[in-house]
Amino acid sequence: MMCIRKLTKLFLGFVACVALPYASWAQQGESHIGKYTGRADAGKQLYYRYCWGCHGFRGDGNGENWLPTGSYPSQPYLNIQPRNFATATFKCRSTPTGTLPTDEDLYNTLVRGVNNSNMPSWITLTSQNRADLVAFIKTFSQRWKTEKAGEPINVPAEPALTIDSIKHGKELFTKLECWKCHGPEGRGDGPSASTLTDSNDQPIRPYNFSQGSRFKCGTTNHDVYKIFMTGVDGTPMPSFADVVKPEEAWDLVHYLRTLQVTHKSPELTLWMSTKEGAEYVASQRVRETPTGSGVQ
Repeated sequence: MMCIRKLTKLFLGFVACVALPYASWAQQGESHIGKYTGRADAGKQLYYRYCWGCHGFRGDGNGENWLPTGSYPSQPYLNIQPRNFATATFKCRSTPTGTLPTDEDLYNTLVRGVNNSNMPSWITLTSQNRADLVAFIKTFSQRWKTEKAGEPINVPAEPALTIDSIKHGKELFTKLECWKCHGPEGRGDGPSASTLTDSNDQPIRPYNFSQGSRFKCGTTNHDVYKIFMTGVDGTPMPSFADVVKPEEAWDLVHYLRTLQVTHKSPELTLWMSTKEGAEYVASQRVRETPTGSGVQ
Protein backbone atom coordinates (compact mmCIF):
# COMPACT_ATOMS: atom_id res chain seq x y z
CA MET A 1 0.00 0.00 0.00
CA MET A 2 2.85 2.33 0.91
CA CYS A 3 4.55 1.63 -2.46
CA ILE A 4 1.34 2.45 -4.35
CA ARG A 5 1.04 5.77 -2.50
CA LYS A 6 4.65 6.65 -3.28
CA LEU A 7 4.23 5.75 -6.93
CA THR A 8 1.03 7.76 -7.10
CA LYS A 9 2.78 10.76 -5.55
CA LEU A 10 5.69 10.48 -7.99
CA PHE A 11 3.29 10.22 -10.91
CA LEU A 12 1.30 13.27 -9.82
CA GLY A 13 4.54 15.18 -9.38
CA PHE A 14 5.60 14.26 -12.90
CA VAL A 15 2.24 15.37 -14.30
CA ALA A 16 2.58 18.69 -12.48
CA CYS A 17 6.07 19.25 -13.92
CA VAL A 18 4.77 18.68 -17.42
CA ALA A 19 1.52 20.58 -16.99
CA LEU A 20 2.98 23.74 -15.49
CA PRO A 21 5.25 24.59 -18.42
CA TYR A 22 2.42 23.81 -20.80
CA ALA A 23 0.02 26.03 -18.87
CA SER A 24 2.60 28.79 -18.88
CA TRP A 25 3.22 28.31 -22.58
CA ALA A 26 -0.51 28.34 -23.35
CA GLN A 27 -1.01 31.50 -21.35
CA GLN A 28 1.85 33.31 -23.07
CA GLY A 29 0.87 32.02 -26.53
CA GLU A 30 -1.71 34.63 -27.41
CA SER A 31 -2.38 36.97 -30.29
CA HIS A 32 -4.50 40.10 -30.32
CA ILE A 33 -6.22 41.16 -33.52
CA GLY A 34 -9.00 43.68 -33.04
CA LYS A 35 -11.70 42.08 -30.91
CA TYR A 36 -10.16 38.61 -31.26
CA THR A 37 -7.75 37.00 -28.80
CA GLY A 38 -6.00 34.01 -30.32
CA ARG A 39 -5.04 31.01 -28.19
CA ALA A 40 -2.01 28.90 -29.02
CA ASP A 41 -3.58 25.66 -27.75
CA ALA A 42 -6.47 26.05 -30.21
CA GLY A 43 -4.09 27.17 -32.97
CA LYS A 44 -1.95 24.07 -32.44
CA GLN A 45 -4.79 21.82 -33.54
CA LEU A 46 -5.37 23.91 -36.66
CA TYR A 47 -1.65 24.02 -37.51
CA TYR A 48 -1.26 20.25 -37.41
CA ARG A 49 -4.37 19.86 -39.50
CA TYR A 50 -3.62 22.38 -42.25
CA CYS A 51 -0.08 23.76 -42.11
CA TRP A 52 2.58 21.30 -41.00
CA GLY A 53 2.78 19.51 -44.36
CA CYS A 54 4.54 22.57 -45.81
CA HIS A 55 5.90 24.44 -42.80
CA GLY A 56 7.08 21.34 -40.98
CA PHE A 57 6.31 19.61 -37.71
CA ARG A 58 8.62 22.03 -35.88
CA GLY A 59 7.67 25.06 -37.96
CA ASP A 60 11.10 25.17 -39.60
CA GLY A 61 9.87 25.13 -43.20
CA ASN A 62 10.91 21.51 -43.76
CA GLY A 63 7.51 19.95 -44.28
CA GLU A 64 7.16 16.85 -46.42
CA ASN A 65 5.62 18.88 -49.26
CA TRP A 66 8.93 20.65 -49.79
CA LEU A 67 12.07 18.81 -50.86
CA PRO A 68 15.45 20.56 -51.21
CA THR A 69 17.01 20.73 -54.64
CA GLY A 70 18.92 17.53 -55.38
CA SER A 71 16.67 15.25 -53.35
CA TYR A 72 14.45 12.57 -54.87
CA PRO A 73 12.44 13.37 -56.88
CA SER A 74 14.89 15.86 -58.29
CA GLN A 75 12.49 18.80 -58.39
CA PRO A 76 10.83 20.15 -55.22
CA TYR A 77 7.07 20.24 -54.92
CA LEU A 78 7.36 23.90 -53.96
CA ASN A 79 9.79 26.17 -55.77
CA ILE A 80 10.28 28.33 -52.67
CA GLN A 81 10.90 26.88 -49.23
CA PRO A 82 7.95 27.51 -46.90
CA ARG A 83 8.41 30.12 -44.18
CA ASN A 84 10.64 29.09 -41.29
CA PHE A 85 8.71 30.22 -38.24
CA ALA A 86 11.59 29.34 -35.91
CA THR A 87 13.65 32.26 -37.26
CA ALA A 88 10.66 34.64 -37.10
CA THR A 89 11.78 36.37 -40.31
CA PHE A 90 8.74 37.50 -42.27
CA LYS A 91 8.44 39.15 -45.67
CA CYS A 92 5.14 41.00 -45.35
CA ARG A 93 5.16 43.44 -42.46
CA SER A 94 4.11 46.94 -41.51
CA THR A 95 7.12 47.21 -39.17
CA PRO A 96 10.72 48.34 -39.87
CA THR A 97 13.20 45.92 -41.39
CA GLY A 98 14.66 43.43 -38.93
CA THR A 99 11.81 43.75 -36.44
CA LEU A 100 9.04 41.32 -35.63
CA PRO A 101 5.73 41.81 -37.42
CA THR A 102 2.56 42.69 -35.57
CA ASP A 103 -0.12 40.09 -34.92
CA GLU A 104 -2.21 41.92 -37.52
CA ASP A 105 0.56 41.48 -40.10
CA LEU A 106 0.57 37.71 -39.64
CA TYR A 107 -3.21 37.61 -39.60
CA ASN A 108 -3.40 39.60 -42.85
CA THR A 109 -1.03 37.16 -44.54
CA LEU A 110 -3.38 34.31 -43.62
CA VAL A 111 -6.28 36.25 -45.08
CA ARG A 112 -4.44 37.36 -48.23
CA GLY A 113 -2.13 34.45 -48.96
CA VAL A 114 1.25 35.07 -50.61
CA ASN A 115 1.07 35.75 -54.32
CA ASN A 116 3.49 33.88 -56.62
CA SER A 117 3.94 31.16 -54.02
CA ASN A 118 2.07 28.07 -52.85
CA MET A 119 0.80 29.83 -49.73
CA PRO A 120 -2.98 30.14 -50.22
CA SER A 121 -5.47 32.45 -48.63
CA TRP A 122 -7.05 30.96 -45.52
CA ILE A 123 -10.14 33.14 -45.80
CA THR A 124 -12.22 29.98 -45.47
CA LEU A 125 -11.26 29.75 -41.79
CA THR A 126 -13.06 31.90 -39.25
CA SER A 127 -11.49 35.07 -37.89
CA GLN A 128 -11.03 33.33 -34.54
CA ASN A 129 -9.33 30.37 -36.25
CA ARG A 130 -6.83 32.68 -37.91
CA ALA A 131 -6.16 34.53 -34.65
CA ASP A 132 -5.51 31.15 -32.96
CA LEU A 133 -3.11 30.14 -35.73
CA VAL A 134 -1.15 33.39 -35.31
CA ALA A 135 -0.84 32.68 -31.58
CA PHE A 136 0.54 29.19 -32.20
CA ILE A 137 2.92 30.27 -34.99
CA LYS A 138 4.54 32.65 -32.51
CA THR A 139 5.42 29.76 -30.18
CA PHE A 140 7.95 28.37 -32.67
CA SER A 141 10.48 31.16 -32.08
CA GLN A 142 12.14 32.37 -28.91
CA ARG A 143 12.18 35.87 -30.40
CA TRP A 144 8.56 36.37 -29.40
CA LYS A 145 9.55 35.84 -25.76
CA THR A 146 12.43 38.32 -25.76
CA GLU A 147 11.36 40.93 -28.33
CA LYS A 148 8.31 43.05 -28.95
CA ALA A 149 6.81 43.54 -32.38
CA GLY A 150 8.10 46.59 -34.21
CA GLU A 151 6.09 49.79 -34.31
CA PRO A 152 4.16 50.01 -37.60
CA ILE A 153 5.61 52.64 -39.92
CA ASN A 154 3.67 55.76 -40.72
CA VAL A 155 2.25 55.77 -44.24
CA PRO A 156 1.45 59.33 -45.30
CA ALA A 157 -1.52 60.12 -47.51
CA GLU A 158 -0.89 59.38 -51.16
CA PRO A 159 -0.28 62.57 -53.15
CA ALA A 160 -2.13 63.38 -56.35
CA LEU A 161 -1.12 61.32 -59.36
CA THR A 162 0.66 63.41 -62.00
CA ILE A 163 2.86 62.88 -65.05
CA ASP A 164 5.74 64.50 -63.15
CA SER A 165 5.30 61.97 -60.33
CA ILE A 166 5.55 59.07 -62.78
CA LYS A 167 8.58 60.57 -64.53
CA HIS A 168 10.37 61.18 -61.23
CA GLY A 169 9.57 57.61 -60.19
CA LYS A 170 11.18 56.41 -63.40
CA GLU A 171 14.32 58.41 -62.59
CA LEU A 172 14.40 56.88 -59.10
CA PHE A 173 14.03 53.38 -60.56
CA THR A 174 17.30 54.02 -62.42
CA LYS A 175 19.05 55.97 -59.66
CA LEU A 176 18.35 53.35 -56.98
CA GLU A 177 19.42 50.62 -59.43
CA CYS A 178 16.14 48.75 -59.10
CA TRP A 179 16.66 47.62 -62.70
CA LYS A 180 19.67 45.51 -61.74
CA CYS A 181 17.33 42.97 -60.17
CA HIS A 182 13.92 43.77 -61.64
CA GLY A 183 15.16 44.51 -65.15
CA PRO A 184 14.79 47.72 -67.20
CA GLU A 185 11.20 46.80 -68.05
CA GLY A 186 10.40 45.40 -64.62
CA ARG A 187 10.22 41.80 -65.85
CA GLY A 188 12.43 40.35 -63.11
CA ASP A 189 15.25 39.73 -65.57
CA GLY A 190 17.92 42.22 -64.49
CA PRO A 191 21.63 41.32 -64.71
CA SER A 192 21.71 40.35 -61.01
CA ALA A 193 18.48 38.33 -61.07
CA SER A 194 20.06 34.92 -61.65
CA THR A 195 22.49 35.35 -58.73
CA LEU A 196 19.96 36.14 -55.99
CA THR A 197 19.20 33.84 -53.07
CA ASP A 198 16.98 34.14 -50.02
CA SER A 199 17.82 33.63 -46.33
CA ASN A 200 17.52 29.86 -46.84
CA ASP A 201 20.15 29.99 -49.63
CA GLN A 202 17.45 29.10 -52.13
CA PRO A 203 17.37 30.84 -55.54
CA ILE A 204 14.80 33.61 -55.63
CA ARG A 205 13.53 35.58 -58.59
CA PRO A 206 12.81 39.31 -58.40
CA TYR A 207 9.22 40.39 -58.81
CA ASN A 208 7.98 40.57 -62.41
CA PHE A 209 5.81 43.68 -62.65
CA SER A 210 4.57 42.84 -66.14
CA GLN A 211 2.59 39.82 -64.96
CA GLY A 212 -0.71 40.38 -63.24
CA SER A 213 -1.79 43.19 -60.96
CA ARG A 214 -1.19 41.78 -57.50
CA PHE A 215 1.98 42.11 -55.45
CA LYS A 216 3.29 39.53 -52.98
CA CYS A 217 2.25 41.51 -49.91
CA GLY A 218 -0.96 43.12 -51.10
CA THR A 219 -2.79 44.81 -53.95
CA THR A 220 -2.95 48.51 -53.12
CA ASN A 221 -0.54 51.40 -53.57
CA HIS A 222 -0.45 51.56 -49.79
CA ASP A 223 0.90 47.99 -49.73
CA VAL A 224 3.59 48.77 -52.31
CA TYR A 225 4.70 51.82 -50.33
CA LYS A 226 5.19 49.66 -47.24
CA ILE A 227 7.43 47.28 -49.18
CA PHE A 228 9.82 50.13 -50.01
CA MET A 229 9.96 51.39 -46.47
CA THR A 230 10.06 48.07 -44.58
CA GLY A 231 11.93 45.89 -47.05
CA VAL A 232 11.16 42.21 -47.60
CA ASP A 233 13.08 40.44 -44.84
CA GLY A 234 14.61 37.13 -45.81
CA THR A 235 15.13 38.30 -49.41
CA PRO A 236 17.61 40.63 -51.16
CA MET A 237 14.92 43.35 -51.29
CA PRO A 238 16.11 46.00 -48.78
CA SER A 239 14.33 48.81 -47.02
CA PHE A 240 14.70 52.21 -48.66
CA ALA A 241 13.51 54.13 -45.58
CA ASP A 242 16.93 55.76 -45.16
CA VAL A 243 17.39 56.44 -48.86
CA VAL A 244 14.17 57.96 -50.19
CA LYS A 245 11.79 60.53 -48.81
CA PRO A 246 8.10 59.64 -48.40
CA GLU A 247 7.06 61.71 -51.41
CA GLU A 248 9.75 60.01 -53.50
CA ALA A 249 8.50 56.59 -52.47
CA TRP A 250 5.06 57.54 -53.73
CA ASP A 251 6.58 58.61 -57.06
CA LEU A 252 8.22 55.20 -57.33
CA VAL A 253 4.89 53.52 -56.57
CA HIS A 254 3.24 55.47 -59.38
CA TYR A 255 5.96 54.53 -61.86
CA LEU A 256 5.93 50.83 -60.98
CA ARG A 257 2.22 50.70 -61.72
CA THR A 258 2.97 51.73 -65.31
CA LEU A 259 5.16 48.64 -65.71
CA GLN A 260 2.05 46.50 -65.20
CA VAL A 261 1.07 46.83 -68.85
CA THR A 262 -1.71 44.21 -68.63
CA HIS A 263 -3.41 45.94 -65.70
CA LYS A 264 -5.28 49.13 -66.59
CA SER A 265 -4.50 51.21 -63.52
CA PRO A 266 -5.00 55.00 -63.25
CA GLU A 267 -1.19 55.33 -63.42
CA LEU A 268 -0.96 53.36 -66.67
CA THR A 269 -3.88 55.24 -68.22
CA LEU A 270 -2.26 58.58 -67.42
CA TRP A 271 1.15 57.39 -68.66
CA MET A 272 -0.36 56.19 -71.96
CA SER A 273 -1.76 59.67 -72.54
CA THR A 274 1.82 60.84 -73.16
CA LYS A 275 3.82 60.04 -76.29
CA GLU A 276 6.59 58.38 -74.27
CA GLY A 277 4.16 56.24 -72.33
CA ALA A 278 2.10 55.23 -75.37
CA GLU A 279 5.21 54.19 -77.30
CA TYR A 280 6.49 52.18 -74.35
CA VAL A 281 3.26 50.24 -73.86
CA ALA A 282 2.92 49.65 -77.62
CA SER A 283 6.43 48.18 -77.67
CA GLN A 284 5.63 45.56 -75.07
CA ARG A 285 4.85 42.01 -76.14
CA VAL A 286 3.55 38.98 -74.31
CA ARG A 287 6.55 36.82 -73.53
CA GLU A 288 7.22 33.28 -72.35
CA THR A 289 3.81 32.00 -73.44
CA PRO A 290 3.11 28.43 -74.63
CA THR A 291 2.67 29.77 -78.18
CA GLY A 292 5.97 31.63 -78.13
CA SER A 293 7.07 35.23 -77.72
CA GLY A 294 5.85 38.03 -79.94
CA VAL A 295 2.18 37.29 -79.36
CA GLN A 296 0.19 40.48 -79.00
